[in-house]
Amino acid sequence: MAVNTSARTPTWTYVDGEWLSGNPPLIGPVSHAMWLGSTVFDGSRWFDGVTPDLDLHCRRVNRSASALGMNPTMQAEAIEALAREGLKKFDGRTAVYIKPMYWAEHGGYMGVPADPDSTRFALCLYESPMIASSGFSVSVSPFRRPTYETAPTNAKAGCLYPNNGRAIMEAKARGFDNALVLDMLGNVAETGTSNIFMVKDGVVFTPAANGTFLSGITRARTLGLLREAGVEAVEKSLSVADFLDADEIFSTGNHSKVVPVIRIEQRELQAGPIGRKARELYMDWAHAG
Repeated sequence: MAVNTSARTPTWTYVDGEWLSGNPPLIGPVSHAMWLGSTVFDGSRWFDGVTPDLDLHCRRVNRSASALGMNPTMQAEAIEALAREGLKKFDGRTAVYIKPMYWAEHGGYMGVPADPDSTRFALCLYESPMIASSGFSVSVSPFRRPTYETAPTNAKAGCLYPNNGRAIMEAKARGFDNALVLDMLGNVAETGTSNIFMVKDGVVFTPAANGTFLSGITRARTLGLLREAGVEAVEKSLSVADFLDADEIFSTGNHSKVVPVIRIEQRELQAGPIGRKARELYMDWAHAG
């Protein structure tokens, strides 16, 4: 197979029984995924010699494939084993993003739904440093998260990300790093790249999982660790006003785990003690595993 080696960083992809270096061409112009968007993926991490919750990410990609009408062709345990095999190809100095993926080659009825029997799998690993834990700024986006009735929000589906992308681009055009995205009822849902938390009077709050955003694995892990440490952590509907009045704001996500928000609109914030505690708890747990 001809291989495109133009990947931006050291990259290895497992597909059709072999490991290929770089960015191999996998989808053609008649592939269902190319023009009708039948792609799902997940993202896990290797850093400092650990792969926290890798098993949960491998299970979730299979659930995402099923949600888009595809047949997941790999057992989660097999995906995890392949990821650990692929990690041996890296020098261990830079964090690695672990990305299992499914897509459909062909369509079903009149070409629109995915043909489940045409599902393909790939596992891509590439070096990707984690962002600094110093923090980032957010602005409220004019764009909203869809509901389950309007989009496959029960999957980590590629087709959902252009909406988050335009939210981030709009925020960046106004001088912010990221966007605070609301659901269709005007409640805060997430940032353009991660789940969101706030702290008020020593209590941690995060938006209740209502089917409009991906309730992340790192989000759940952080909630559990905070509660085990005796911190009150509440899931509920939250407004923009709640966040504007917060004592602290921080985000969680697979890419960089726990990171503070240091500006929301024109209000400056400091990285606070509970956000720091959340990051320390997560990193301590990850390195103890």
